[in-house]
Amino acid sequence: MIDLAHQLQVIADAPTGPDTVAYFDLDGTLINGFSAKAVFLERLKSLDVTVNELWEISSAVVEMRMRNSPVDNLMGKAVKGLEGRREDDLMEQAYTLFRNEIAPMIYPQARILVEAHRHAGHRLVIATSATPDQAIPVKEDLMFDELLCTTPVVVDGVLTGELVGNSLWGPRKAAAVADHAERVGVDLAGCFGYSNGGEDAPFLAEVGHPVAMNPDEDLTRYAAKVGWPLLRLENPKRGTDLMSAVRSTAAVGSVLASAGFGLGLGLLTGSRRTGANITSTIAPDIALTIAGIKLDVTGTENAWSARPAVFLFNHQSTADSIIVTSILRRDITAVAKRELERDPRFALLGKIFDVAYIDRGDPAQAREAMKPAIEKLHSGISVAIAPEGTRMPTPRLGRFKKGAFHLAMQAGVPIVPIVIHNAGDVMWKKDFTAHSGTVKVTVGEPISTEGWVSEKIDSYIDDVRSFYDRTLGYA
Repeated sequence: MIDLAHQLQVIADAPTGPDTVAYFDLDGTLINGFSAKAVFLERLKSLDVTVNELWEISSAVVEMRMRNSPVDNLMGKAVKGLEGRREDDLMEQAYTLFRNEIAPMIYPQARILVEAHRHAGHRLVIATSATPDQAIPVKEDLMFDELLCTTPVVVDGVLTGELVGNSLWGPRKAAAVADHAERVGVDLAGCFGYSNGGEDAPFLAEVGHPVAMNPDEDLTRYAAKVGWPLLRLENPKRGTDLMSAVRSTAAVGSVLASAGFGLGLGLLTGSRRTGANITSTIAPDIALTIAGIKLDVTGTENAWSARPAVFLFNHQSTADSIIVTSILRRDITAVAKRELERDPRFALLGKIFDVAYIDRGDPAQAREAMKPAIEKLHSGISVAIAPEGTRMPTPRLGRFKKGAFHLAMQAGVPIVPIVIHNAGDVMWKKDFTAHSGTVKVTVGEPISTEGWVSEKIDSYIDDVRSFYDRTLGYA
């Protein structure tokens, strides 16, 4: 048994460059679960499965489990059920499923492993028995170079219900990896392989650095027999358990209590800003402590060196606003989506901080809502805003909108980028409860907007977004 730190050192000690390939299985290895199950359950929920198909697939599952038969029969019937579907429609559904179901299944520590290989310049390849619609969104999110997978026959953009050859399962995955290595001209003796299933023992035997990652019973026994390292990753922190529910409820209560206290002081002193500063100083730290969330912040001095400013933050989690407020502390307000004005968890804070609400579907209204924010900046109050406009399912960035950049340019204040690395690990975008953990945050140096012109706004956005990509390790 090895730990993550050990494997990261092995990767660091390996030769750099694309002649070293890291082959990763998908289901159970990169993600905590099975993509095919998520796809089928989604089809069931949308009543997109016939009774006959349900019977055929259920029978194949029973046969596979009872007789330990290969996955070919199950894969064949699953693909047969997609006969006549357009490939483009399947991929559109696949990306939606990824955002809603698959993304939170990715092991956070698997991201760290993949990033370590990328940092070393290694070629990254997913080798899986899953189909392209199951694997491509994960491949793109984790920035793998190539995909070896089970491939349906597609004619004129439509699935025929047949497979190109057989599924990439067991020995056939091993053969596909060997063929890939020969095609790109690499020596498998210097390559890495990661899988969780006993059926992948032949694949792992092909590489010089095999790792039984999150191994099932069969692979655990075999790995122990042949001396392969075993690595178990921490499960993604998703959903609700008793402890997280209690702590999250208490954290929300502490924020509301702090807001009430700040509001009372504001009324007594006749200063809303005094009430807001009291709230922003005490509420975030208390809430984060109760929730068990610690911050590892780099560049804190940049949060204070050029105020007022427009503070940008990438948006993964409901916890982001608390994290950002904990760093900025005082003399801040925000721009937020209109829906939050009616959210009981946010409405009181919105009142205290005099938040500017915008309707994302109405550009004219959004521009009008920015005017009070410009006035706030001119009065010395900084503004925090998420340029993506919505929470993202993974640390990968969404498209940056222009509003925050126009705001900074018109107010004549700098932009300060706040990069939140892993808030989704402690509180995923759709979760209502937070889990304990450490969130890494980087506060970048202020970026002057002096001399900016509207005609070059896209170029400015690209430059700022590039800083986020570099800081997050995606560039």
